Amino acid sequence: MEYRNLGASGLKVPALSFGAGTFGGSGPLFGAWGTTDAEEARRLVDICLEAGVNLFDTADVYSAGASENVLGQAIRGRRDAVLISTKTALPMGQGPQDWGTSRARLIRATEDALRRLGTDYIDLLQLHAFDASTSVEEVLSTLDGLVAAGKIRYVGVSNFAGWELMKSLAAAERHGHPHYVAHQVYYSLAGRDYEWELMPLGADQGVGALVWSPLAWGRLTGKIRRGEPLPKASRLHDTAQYGPPVDDEKLFDIVEELDGIAQDTGRTVPQIAINWLLGRPTVSSVIIGARNEEQLRQNLGAVGWSLSKEQVERLDAVSAVTAPYPYFPYRRQEGFARLNPPIV
Repeated sequence: MEYRNLGASGLKVPALSFGAGTFGGSGPLFGAWGTTDAEEARRLVDICLEAGVNLFDTADVYSAGASENVLGQAIRGRRDAVLISTKTALPMGQGPQDWGTSRARLIRATEDALRRLGTDYIDLLQLHAFDASTSVEEVLSTLDGLVAAGKIRYVGVSNFAGWELMKSLAAAERHGHPHYVAHQVYYSLAGRDYEWELMPLGADQGVGALVWSPLAWGRLTGKIRRGEPLPKASRLHDTAQYGPPVDDEKLFDIVEELDGIAQDTGRTVPQIAINWLLGRPTVSSVIIGARNEEQLRQNLGAVGWSLSKEQVERLDAVSAVTAPYPYFPYRRQEGFARLNPPIV
């Protein structure tokens, strides 16, 4: 397993990390992802650690805390061997203090996560969404206190817009608060919006990407084909409305290109889609999920090899879309492009 620095921090993370959204799954969304119990979770953690995957990502909102509970049981007795990433901000109830990132909510959410996980510290706490009702200074000073208390070690965000992240980073620098080192983002061959603004921001500010849904909400598994109905077992039947939008015709073009490369390399469609992401700028780790051991072992096969330059170019071309304003002039017009050299 390759290990990379998480953004500009000194924290080393594996190129692949494990998403525990299937742990304790319940409800229309998370229940469709998977219903892994503690015993099954421990086996999946065993396989991950054997492969060098030691970063496990969860969130308080995943099955109303059940994911954190099951992950805590699965890592019991080997806390020092793993890195735990969890997230908070989204609603956990109907009360006024049950959502957001106010000082009161952040402190309580951190204490609740520590209790569910059965640990006294969290390696990486990420804000699951931007809370426009709370000042960034209040958020950052609260995180500063939690770091000073030893309850969290690194801080990051998830699903922030560029201005939201940059405003937060500027405030952190101004006041000497902890710097966000990670941005958990949606990024895939079928969804390259991350590249337009958030990737250049991450490169400039030292914020590493933790990629969620690298298979485009289950669309890049190789099971979805042009002119064919969704497989009966696909979770898209129940969860498509919750995930990122994907243009079907563009998706089918991408899958057909992946098929061709799979035939050339002997790799699977998911392995190729994940491997492409591992070569992208600012990507610190790609979060893989699995409902069972077979899926996990297949996804772990995305590392240890590289696509050829020609194969990468084929995937780049078939998945490319025109960026919206104000980004497209910097990609299409020479004078603009000189002011915005490509990220390497």
